[in-house]
Amino acid sequence: MTPSVPPRIFVLIDALGWRYASEAGFLEGILDYRTPLRTVLGFSSAAIPTILTGLAPSRHGHWNLLYYDPEGSPFRRLRPLALLPDAVVNNRIIRRVITETGRRVMGLGPAFDCTVSPRLLPWFNWTETRDIYARGGIAGAQSFFDLLAARGIAHRVFTYRHARDREIVRQAADELKAGRSEVLFLYLSELDMLLHGECDNRREWSAALARYETGLRRLFELALRRNERATLAVFSDHGMTPVRQHRAVASEIRRLGFRMPEEYLAVYDSTMARFWFFSEDARRAITERLEAITGGRILSDEELERLGVFFADRRHGELIYLLDPGRLLVDSDFHNGGWKPAGMHGYHPDDPDSDGIFLSNVEPATPIRAVADVHAFLVQSTLEETHARGSRWA
Repeated sequence: MTPSVPPRIFVLIDALGWRYASEAGFLEGILDYRTPLRTVLGFSSAAIPTILTGLAPSRHGHWNLLYYDPEGSPFRRLRPLALLPDAVVNNRIIRRVITETGRRVMGLGPAFDCTVSPRLLPWFNWTETRDIYARGGIAGAQSFFDLLAARGIAHRVFTYRHARDREIVRQAADELKAGRSEVLFLYLSELDMLLHGECDNRREWSAALARYETGLRRLFELALRRNERATLAVFSDHGMTPVRQHRAVASEIRRLGFRMPEEYLAVYDSTMARFWFFSEDARRAITERLEAITGGRILSDEELERLGVFFADRRHGELIYLLDPGRLLVDSDFHNGGWKPAGMHGYHPDDPDSDGIFLSNVEPATPIRAVADVHAFLVQSTLEETHARGSRWA
C-alpha cells in the first residue's frame, strides 16, 4: 500500500451495546457519526453473518448454530447412544470429548460446542463449519471478504483464531506500519464474556472500554499518519441486557413425560427454546404448557418472517419460544455447568439494551440503522476509494 491510499479500518467489538458506549463516551472526539444499531433476533451466529453480507439470516442461512438435519448430521454414527440413559452419556467428560473431536477431527471449527445431550446430537448439524471471516466462509451468500478477494484489494483480518484482543490491535498496528494492506478488519471478542459476568459492574466494563479506546486511538493515529483521509469505523453485533429473572422452561417441558428423540426434540438456548415434533400429543401438550409459562411467548411464523428468521424447512425449529428481555433460561444443557450470567443477549430486537453501536469518523452515504446496513458501508467505503484511484478492479 502506498501512502496515497487511505487505510480503512473496520472494528467489530462483540456485545458492545449502545448504552455502555454512550455512558462511557467511547471514542468520542474522533468518531463523530454515532448511532445505535438494531440487531437481529438470535445470537452472534446470526448477527455477524448479517453484517458481513447485508442479508437477513433467512437469506444467508446462518441463524442458530445447531439445526435439525438427521440425514446430514456429522454425528449420525453416535445414534446408538439414544438407547442409553441420559445419566450415562450426558456428563461433562463425554461432552468435552465430543466437543474436542468436533473441533479438531471433524472440521466443525473452534466455535463448535456440544450444547445438547450427546444422545440427541446425531439429529443435528452445525452451521458455522467454515471460517466466516475468510473467503467463502458463508456458503449461502457473498460476504464482504469475498468481495475484497474478488477485487484484489489487499486486506488483513484479525480474529480470536489468531490472538487475544490486545494482541490483535498490536498486530494491526504493525500491519499499518508495514503498509501492506488497504483494509484492516478486526474482530474483538473478549468484551462479550466480560459483560456476561460484569454488565452491572460499571467500574469493570468502563475500565475495559478505556483499554479498547486507548488501543484504537493509537491505531487510528497511525492510520492518519499514512493518509489524513483514513477511515475508522467501530460497530457491534448486539448489546447486553442485564438478567433480572430466571425461567426453568426445560424442566416444565420434561415434566410432561414425552420422550426425546422419539416424540419430540428440543434445543434450549439462553433466551429461546426450539422444538420439533414427531407426535401430535407432544405438540399439543408442549404448546399448551409453553403458552402458560410467563415471561416469554411463542413466535408466530408471521413475526419470524418480519424478523428475517423464518425457514420454510423448519431446520431451526417448528416452534420457537422466546423469553422476554431480562429473563434467562437456566435449566438447559447450555447451562448445565451452573453458569449464571449477569447479562445476556439473544432477545427480541425491540429490546433497547440489545442495540449495538455504529461509530465512524466519516458519515455514511446512507443512514445506518440496523446490522444489515453495515455491509453497505463496508462496501462503499472500500470501493469508493478504489474508484478514486482508478483501479482496474473498479
